[in-house]
Amino acid sequence: MISFLAHRDEASPWRDAGAAVAWFAFGVLVLQVLPELQITWWRSPDAPGTAAALVVLAVGCSGALLRRRHAPTGLLIGTLALLAGPFWLGRTDIGTIAVVTDLLYCAVVYPPRRTARIVSVTAGVAIAGLALVSLALQGTRIAALHLLNLVLIIGIPLLWGTEVRRHRDLAVAERARAEEAARVAARDRDAAIAAERARMARDLHDVVAGRLSAIALQSEAALQPGADPELVRRVLATVRESGVAALGEMRTMIGLLRDADTTDPPTAPARLSELDALVEDARRAGLTVRLDDDRAAGTGLPAPVELAGYRIVQESLTNAIKHAPGAAVRVRLATDGTGDPLRIEVTNGAGSRPAAQAPGARAGTGLAGLAERAAAVGGTLDAGPDGDGWTVRARLPVSEPAGGTDHKR
Repeated sequence: MISFLAHRDEASPWRDAGAAVAWFAFGVLVLQVLPELQITWWRSPDAPGTAAALVVLAVGCSGALLRRRHAPTGLLIGTLALLAGPFWLGRTDIGTIAVVTDLLYCAVVYPPRRTARIVSVTAGVAIAGLALVSLALQGTRIAALHLLNLVLIIGIPLLWGTEVRRHRDLAVAERARAEEAARVAARDRDAAIAAERARMARDLHDVVAGRLSAIALQSEAALQPGADPELVRRVLATVRESGVAALGEMRTMIGLLRDADTTDPPTAPARLSELDALVEDARRAGLTVRLDDDRAAGTGLPAPVELAGYRIVQESLTNAIKHAPGAAVRVRLATDGTGDPLRIEVTNGAGSRPAAQAPGARAGTGLAGLAERAAAVGGTLDAGPDGDGWTVRARLPVSEPAGGTDHKR
């Protein structure tokens, strides 16, 4: 219903022509069937007859041709036809009154708000003025009857038109609000998709680039001419372990992207308590790694912070393997107390041998991804040269207390 009211003013002009013809037919029918149904103002043998009444009715109905496109002009034409009753015909026919009430309704509903307000105020002033004139000339009783008639003829169309316009404006506002909500939802959806794609890109980089770059570098070392068979076996064992780990993490990511009713439950996200295995992998790749965990006793971390910290250390070690093979690396985790930010510092010196030029060893988006990971949990990350080596520093906020340990390896 509200949508219908919002679009009524968009109808074809032929609809107004049809309304004008319908009102004229109604007026002619009343004149023929119920000629006494009229308001008589004065009687005279010289008063115009039925032909004149039809002319007045036709003039009033011609105003209905403008009832939507130029409603105030149509109301003015109808008002002139209405005034012809007491001043020319000596009577006012019901058909003329009916078409004028319709024009009054349209003059409130369809024009701009300011024009509709002017029409309403003018009609109210006319009702009050006519009632006062009747009171002064005919007394209280007749004035009360005239006031009642004026309210029925003028007041009801005004109130009805005002209420319909209110619903029509409400429908327009609701439609605009719905369109804006749809645009906001589309922007939010696009932003969520972009954020999810960025998160997936970071995860894929951590899993694929980290593990497979290490595999490529270790394979490069094993393929060197004259390599010791025992070294080759150790390298192949490390390659196999890294490949199995990469496949496991990839399987976890693929499981998270599948339907929620999958029978393969996803594994828990990586945590800082699993750094020992990560450090051991780095040592097998040729790094000399020292892990210092100086977190205060009782310090606990939310799962997102644990995962971000683990990935930062993982990518830092991978970069050291690629760009500073054989270097000494120090990994330090520290907090000052419960609730204080977690500080991560990974420092590596210069490599003891030239960096291998294996596939995947070129510079990529690792540091940018680490900065995004830190920012995602409200932290910061800085990375840059430190003497002959490289240092990565991160500060990750702790928002949820949990259990923790204090140990050094």
